[in-house]
Amino acid sequence: MRILFVGDVFGRPGRTMVSEYVPKLRKKYKPQMTIINGENAASGKGITEKIYKGFLEAGAQVVTLGNHAWARREIFTFIDDAKKLVRPLNYPEGTPGQGVVSVNINGQEVVVINAMGRTFLMDIDDPFRAVKREVELAKKRTPFVFVDFHAEVTSEKQAMGWYLDGMASAVIGTHTHVQTADERILPGGTAYLSDVGMTGPYDGILGVDRELILDKFLTALPTRFEVADGRTQLSAVIIDLDDTTGKAKSIKRILINDDHPFYE
Repeated sequence: MRILFVGDVFGRPGRTMVSEYVPKLRKKYKPQMTIINGENAASGKGITEKIYKGFLEAGAQVVTLGNHAWARREIFTFIDDAKKLVRPLNYPEGTPGQGVVSVNINGQEVVVINAMGRTFLMDIDDPFRAVKREVELAKKRTPFVFVDFHAEVTSEKQAMGWYLDGMASAVIGTHTHVQTADERILPGGTAYLSDVGMTGPYDGILGVDRELILDKFLTALPTRFEVADGRTQLSAVIIDLDDTTGKAKSIKRILINDDHPFYE
């Protein structure tokens, strides 16, 4: 089983990169499954139904979210019917949407779990016990379990990786928008990466117009964020899983920008 995971799509520049490069990546690497994190896809915060469906048309089987899941009020009108859209699992009971989705890939079930960390983010339910509970349920049916852990700090992400080592097939971090270089396969067979990175503006600051961010740091005054213009990038990861055990065999980062050109 080969999985392509595309990180934090940010605004129109990110959506353009998805449209242009996800088909090329699928052609080059031939993944059986493609997952996209789309929590920043609508002007840098949230997602719309049109964007969600556009990601599916681009080849994604699952779209994950994060702390900006509710930034667009429109999401409340479609999230319960969006069967391939996954919001953080550890929101309180009764929150719209789902935190786990199961997809049939050529007769094999793949379970995708989205969870959110609590350090410097919302103090919601414990992600560790919530994810472990769902992983244990999923493992009764399938060896393939992918976790998108949307968290701020590296220590919390690493803790989740070690906590699920040998249970989840992969624990991949999102949210901080900067691709890390710590990809590895943990001793129990879980593929791990602290952050897959962002798909969107290359010359902004975390996707936002850099002049606005600089002004915020220089003045300490509130600033309205806007998606940066200019050059773009795509961040992703390719993971190969053993077809019998679901354990990771390899993990490879993908970074496409003017300094890291894509070769077909």
